[in-house]
Amino acid sequence: MFDAPAMPSPPSPCTGVCRIDQATGWCEGCRRTLTEIADWPMLNGEEKREVLVRLRQRPPPTP
Repeated sequence: MFDAPAMPSPPSPCTGVCRIDQATGWCEGCRRTLTEIADWPMLNGEEKREVLVRLRQRPPPTP
């Protein structure tokens, strides 16, 4: 049987605004935690997509 082609790995959600909000522990730019940021290069495509799903569930930064 044929395997389905692998989905490409998603790009980093980094926006270049790299400040951690002390109240939430999330980056003010991409909304990732320090652990998610550090782990990103080692995650496979599926794991990266899981992080992206979590990011969409987080509220936007407050001004």
